[in-house]
Amino acid sequence: MQPSEPPRTKADKSPGIEAVRSSEKARLYIEMADRYLESIGYTEHGFRQVDIASTTAFKILDALSYDRHDAELAAVAGFLHDIGNMAGREQHHRIGAVIAKDLLEELGFDFRDIGRVMAAIVTHEEDEGVVTFDPVSAAMLIADKSDVHRSRVRTSGSIREDIHDRVNFAATESELTVDAEHRTITLTLVIDTRISQVIEYFQIFLSRMSDCRKAARALGCEFQLFINENRMA
Repeated sequence: MQPSEPPRTKADKSPGIEAVRSSEKARLYIEMADRYLESIGYTEHGFRQVDIASTTAFKILDALSYDRHDAELAAVAGFLHDIGNMAGREQHHRIGAVIAKDLLEELGFDFRDIGRVMAAIVTHEEDEGVVTFDPVSAAMLIADKSDVHRSRVRTSGSIREDIHDRVNFAATESELTVDAEHRTITLTLVIDTRISQVIEYFQIFLSRMSDCRKAARALGCEFQLFINENRMA
């Protein structure tokens, strides 16, 4: 018989996503992280990207009828997931988890909730594998990895030399939908093949799509990918 967990002391008192979005410190760190990534030629990782990751992570769990508390934590993880880039790209997921811990403690989050957000941030990086035991981690990973769109490209002048910029710039439409009845999570993309061939998408995103499938299974769902109206996965 498994021992029962001690009762929560603050679980219902943890602030929600709006408290994190309003944090001056969190917003400054996200700006610093994005400026660093811009300096080394990476696609946009600023407020556009973290807002999409946050909103989409919430939408996934909400649509699948998970507890609102879980959906809020997924949104928090999505907003903070790349904050560690302020200290450099290498190990940014682990550094980001520690930075997020300090921020959330200052905001008064419950320790268990902080731990779940930290786990989601660490495991959003592909080399860490997919956490399958927590819907917060699974939803945040899918939300982050499914964000492919030309609005992430900082300058179109880079698309000839940089495959990541080229593929993102070619993605003129991107939508993630959740069908709770049929337990499917579907990413639908429109890729302009005059800019980038579909095969280039899989050259750089195959491992991400594999992780999305694993994360979807953790939520009891099937992950589907459609590109230009053709099912790819």
